[in-house]
Amino acid sequence: MRSILVLNGPNLNLLGSRQPEVYGRVTLKMIDTNCIAQGKSLGAQVVCQQSNHEGVLIDAIHAAKGCHHGIVVNAGAYTHTSIALMDALASVELPCIEVHLSNIHAREDFRQVSHISKVALGQICGFGSLGYTMAISALIAHLEETG
Repeated sequence: MRSILVLNGPNLNLLGSRQPEVYGRVTLKMIDTNCIAQGKSLGAQVVCQQSNHEGVLIDAIHAAKGCHHGIVVNAGAYTHTSIALMDALASVELPCIEVHLSNIHAREDFRQVSHISKVALGQICGFGSLGYTMAISALIAHLEETG
């Protein structure tokens, strides 16, 4: 059975109450539940993890090698600042899809820069929580195509 890590970065634990006009009212627990169900429907195990700490996220990425087949990541604000997360994702050589709830390309200039996209298969943004299940479907399809 394929295994996917869904990794969420800083402040995403506040989803549902944090700036609902930007991020919606769906909570991270609801997103996790939907991700696990989506994986199950596609014959994959999904493990969800969130941290507000860059080092913990890096450790989770490192631990994914040999344990998971791919990563779906919403690095939150670290998307725009963390070379370390980008390097960690590149280092483990697992396919990765970047997700953002809002359309980062329609927001402030600094949010339009993604270090994660440089090492990701693709980026899904602007579809709210639906982006996560889209990413899981795309990642599993990629894994099936590449063996």
